[in-house]
Amino acid sequence: MGYRLKKASAALRGAMDKALREHGLTVPQYSCLELLDERPGLSNADLARGTFVTRQSANVVLRGLKEAGLITQATSTDHGRALPVHLTTAGLERLGAARGAVYAIEERMIESIPARRLTALLADLDTMTGNLEA
Repeated sequence: MGYRLKKASAALRGAMDKALREHGLTVPQYSCLELLDERPGLSNADLARGTFVTRQSANVVLRGLKEAGLITQATSTDHGRALPVHLTTAGLERLGAARGAVYAIEERMIESIPARRLTALLADLDTMTGNLEA
């Protein structure tokens, strides 16, 4: 089971790497943009957890996104130490352009799986994740 999950993950990652390269993004950068679109104001630590990378790796990813003008980050905050991160207009535009390519890959990945089986597969994957996180 683990081998097949890893093999599927590697195939997805490879296809996403290739597609996102055309948009000047890496998979972790794209993941950060998606998370920030869904939940503006996340911190570096939140983004690291949400993209499955270490905090150090997230800092590198965020630095690249900042240098490209795709995100902004507050330099101070009224509460706590976490500095919120937000998408810029350019970040939203780049995400929109890349999103279609990523969604097309996901569609290609699942196109031959009947809807009822896909629903069951997703539920099973969630159950497996829960079993290991418990």
